[in-house]
Amino acid sequence: MTSDSPASPAREALARAVAQTGLLPEPKEETEVLRRIARALEPGAREVPAEVYCAALCQVRRKKWISRLLDRTRRSGRIWITREEIEEAVGGITDPAADDQALEQALAPVSLARLRGYGASPRAAFAAIQADLVDIGRVPSPAQTDLLLMAVAIAFGLPEGDPFLETVRKEEAQRQTAVSRIEKTAQSRREQEEEQLKAWETSLVPFNEVPRLLHCSHREALRWIAENRLPVARKVQEPGGRERWEFDPAALVALRGNLSEWRRDERGPATGPGKGKHAPDMGRKVANAVIARVAALDKYAAHFRTARALNRQITLVTGPTNSGKSYTALNALAQAESGLALAPLRLLAHEFREALAARGVEASLSTGEERIEVPGSRHLAATVEMCPFYSPVDVAVIDEAQMLFDTDRGAAWTAAIMGAPARHLYVLGAPDCIPMVRRIAELCGDPLDEISLERKSPLKAASQPVRLADLGAGDALIAFSRREVLDLRAALMQHGKRVAVVYGALSPEVRRAEAQRFNNGQADILVATDAIGMGLNLSIKRVVFAALKKYDGRQTRDLTVQEVKQIGGRAGRFGKHETGIVAVLAGAGSPSFVRRQLDADPEMPEDLRPYVQPDADIVKAVASEIGSQSLYGVLSRIHRAVLRKDDPNYRLSDMEQAFAIASALEGVEGLDLTTRWSYAMCPVDDRDNGIRRLVGWAADHAAGRRVLPPGTGPLPSAERAGREELERAEKRHKRLVAWRWLALRFPSIYPDREEAEDTTRKLNDWIERVLRQQSRARRSTHG
Repeated sequence: MTSDSPASPAREALARAVAQTGLLPEPKEETEVLRRIARALEPGAREVPAEVYCAALCQVRRKKWISRLLDRTRRSGRIWITREEIEEAVGGITDPAADDQALEQALAPVSLARLRGYGASPRAAFAAIQADLVDIGRVPSPAQTDLLLMAVAIAFGLPEGDPFLETVRKEEAQRQTAVSRIEKTAQSRREQEEEQLKAWETSLVPFNEVPRLLHCSHREALRWIAENRLPVARKVQEPGGRERWEFDPAALVALRGNLSEWRRDERGPATGPGKGKHAPDMGRKVANAVIARVAALDKYAAHFRTARALNRQITLVTGPTNSGKSYTALNALAQAESGLALAPLRLLAHEFREALAARGVEASLSTGEERIEVPGSRHLAATVEMCPFYSPVDVAVIDEAQMLFDTDRGAAWTAAIMGAPARHLYVLGAPDCIPMVRRIAELCGDPLDEISLERKSPLKAASQPVRLADLGAGDALIAFSRREVLDLRAALMQHGKRVAVVYGALSPEVRRAEAQRFNNGQADILVATDAIGMGLNLSIKRVVFAALKKYDGRQTRDLTVQEVKQIGGRAGRFGKHETGIVAVLAGAGSPSFVRRQLDADPEMPEDLRPYVQPDADIVKAVASEIGSQSLYGVLSRIHRAVLRKDDPNYRLSDMEQAFAIASALEGVEGLDLTTRWSYAMCPVDDRDNGIRRLVGWAADHAAGRRVLPPGTGPLPSAERAGREELERAEKRHKRLVAWRWLALRFPSIYPDREEAEDTTRKLNDWIERVLRQQSRARRSTHG
């Protein structure tokens, strides 16, 4: 008997079952039903029990039932019901003749139980479901929102006439009205700002108008521009490489009263320091008052007044992975009376704090979403973005300086290296950061000395590719997307391997737990993205690339020399794996590519201009200068006029998300400029509608309403959770990161920090259980 040609006993059994039950399979169902009956038949038998036939018919019809229920729920507006709920409901149906009413009856208890799982109260559950719908791009209409509200009331057994329904209906109507008003106002104000910006640009005058407007000579105007006394409003590149300077006539006229003082400064006594023809060069050491009046991003180093007032010494410590850079700097930091350790990730800030504690120094902690104050401590571990610029310390350490080249976060490293108020600053990084750090030291006028370290254990490229089945204990397999990591993990578990995973969407706590599971031998293999390239203390014997190309947000390209060295350099552990091996997975590319990249000299970037972006002080200064309280208008002016694209010293970082948030916030009334700037800096992921959610929170803030922390939503048992539930939990964690970030800045509006931290812990624990449970479940099938 073949699978596509059922034997006659199965047909006989089918005929008897149909006669007994009266249930005839449809023509499209018959072949599959026959196969299932054939598998259920005992040797020599000619019939199957009626319940076996009904079960086979139910299994065949489940796909159709799922499709029918999906269609019914969507048509009725119940967009919150998921396919998983429908599959669970259909899986419990035992009557092959189930009609639409029976399908709905099976779905009801499953759906209502899930609604209750969203929160401890009807209000919490309703808010959490709405947030989930926004996350997946299903923004409910008013009618769908009311339908959801009724379903929540039923799920929680609220009696008819319960005030919850009327209260929430009223709030939702107000919220819908507010959303509509915010969007319309934002659009109108953006258009107004664009018109004002165009009008300002039209009003600008060329250089030959400056002497007339200022009542000065051509030579005086040139000299005052060189001294940064006269602000150039815009510098425009013209054909042939020439540059046209344009000036704001109103700003020039306002400066007329300073001319006599400027001329008196220049005449001065013939002798004496800082006077007459011996006056100092104002090009770099421009007065702080001038800098404060406008953004002056083209004189960015002068913005950090405390750092410029110190006689800073910069020590650049470079070397490959596992060369002891952090050890060298942390020893100096621990011996200092006061100090600052700046890390690229919250996880690494914690590790710096622990490293200082191991050296007998208690340090406080400051990250975007977390604060730990140690009374009396004069040391601080922080993320780079949280660098304090006004309190001098003896020693500061800034790690992973190659992040200077990152278009999104590079400006934070520029600000930290230029502005860290330390008498001795240690900058740590890969060798390719050397020319950029040298350039920054030059712009700051700070002396620089350099230390170059070598790896403590050798690193070599494998001569042959590695098959998936040949991966073993101590191997790390590297992919470049979450999906690829989970696919490879599943494939390895099919081979009976114990697997730990690390990728960017996991929280730092889960990443750390997975790393520990790998390090202590509870997992044989680590499957990870390039998230392992920074931080994580890992004991890897061999790094195996599952791909030699990656998508960088713009294009798919070959891995760079630095990427291969940074990630591959994780192989080898001094005292445990004396030689690190770097290989490629069979079918993923050539081992010779890996060898060439490891042997290559560091790639020297062509553009050595550090990235910069405005901070709150600069935003306020520009707002005052242009007479606007519109964050969108201020950022537009900065983008178009403050720092030209060919500035010789700096380049503006990618501020696309800040622009998008500022634009969306234009319609929110009642928030001052500084508060709007804080919201624009909030870490959200717009791929899951993060900006839309952020604007909603901002609107509540403006109205004086408390913003409740996001919940966990329903968390199924770990053994039943699949990729979709895992991804949903990861998104909820990101939502909590944004909420906690804002809670540190606006505690009266975001007051329930303990609840948010507890929810974060629950999500982290659940995600870690899912990762471990799936490993155990898969492993047991190979026992």
